[in-house]
Formats: sequence, structure tokens, C-alpha cells
Amino acid sequence: MAKDKVQKLPSIKRLPAYLRELKSLREEGRQVVSTTLLAQRLRLESIVVRKDLEITGVTGSPGVGYKVEDLIGGIEEFLGWNNTSDIFLVGAGALGTALLGYKGFSEYGLNIVAAFDADPNKVGTEIHGKPVLGMDAFANLAERMKIHMAILCVPCDAAQAVAELMVAAGIRAIWNFTGATLNVPEHVVRQRVNLAGDLAVLSVALAEKLKEEQRGS
Repeated sequence: MAKDKVQKLPSIKRLPAYLRELKSLREEGRQVVSTTLLAQRLRLESIVVRKDLEITGVTGSPGVGYKVEDLIGGIEEFLGWNNTSDIFLVGAGALGTALLGYKGFSEYGLNIVAAFDADPNKVGTEIHGKPVLGMDAFANLAERMKIHMAILCVPCDAAQAVAELMVAAGIRAIWNFTGATLNVPEHVVRQRVNLAGDLAVLSVALAEKLKEEQRGS
């Protein structure tokens, strides 16, 4: 990944939070918003907000702020969420089933059109209205439907093999919900959901908070 993209990652990860707050402000009837207000609502420094919003290309007016509608549109366009992308999900276990039932993906421009699984008892069924198909159908459907992104929810010991199947089928982006580190060609974008890492951060923060409370009591 290029250095400039790495430097932008923290800002990119914060953009969905801005989008959520901006839509809330729009519902409240606000037409203009300042970086100060966004900073207060998201508990960030104003300079961080300004730098984050710069990458979207949307400009505000000095002393006035940003037009809420323009900023929403700019963030959605930058993230590619202004157009819906059809995606596949592989691994219809407990986590995969939960993701298939998550309605919020539509807000992020994602539409899971089908799930795939190696379990013959699941193949031919539907989960949350999505068909579950056998792995042998993946490559043909990915090509026919021009699918470029897939969610990976299989057991760790099967993750690499399934990822290779995805790549061979033309998948260009893999959202990895497994604990495995994938070895894929450079032209394939991959993003791993680090549940254990996030839990570790949360646990340490909680422990520190409890210690502070004990010292203050």
C-alpha cells in the first residue's frame, strides 16, 4: 500500500462516523455544520476534523462551515457508497448468518446477493432471504454477475483455500472475517476484521478505568 494511503487510513476509518453524525444533523434540520460542532459530537480535536474532511475534496466557507448535504455527498462519493455494489458471502455459519441479516450494509452501498457454503445441508436453503449455494457455483456466478468483492467467514483452516478460489474467480477485494492472514496477489485488496485486537483494546481501557476508580475511592 502506498505511503500516502497508509497515512490516510485513520481519516478514512473515521469518515463513516462523520457520515452518521451528518445524517443525524440533516434530520434535525441543519443545513450548515462547523468543524467545531462535528468535533464536539465526535469527541475529536477540530484540527483532526478539518484534516479528515480535506481528503474528501469538499470545501467549506470560512466562518460559516460546510453545507451538510454537500459534505454527505462528498463523503459517500469518496468512500464509493453512493452506488450499490453487489457482493458474495462465503461461510454461512453463525457469523455469516448474522452478517446476512444485517440491514445496515445498504447504508454503505453493499448488497449481499448470495451466500456460499460447503455444507450440503445448507446448500439450497435461504438465510434472511439470501440463497445459499454450493462452492462449485461461485466462480461461474462471480463472472456472470461481475462480482468484485466478497466477504470471507469460513473456519481459519479453510480461509486460504477459499481466498484462492475467490481470486481465481476474479474477486478483487476480500473482507476477511477470519483469524487467518491471507496470502493473495498484490492486485487483490484485503481487509481483515480484527475482532480480537479490538477486544484487547477495549479490555485494557476497561482495566485502566477500573484502576482509576479504585484509586479515587
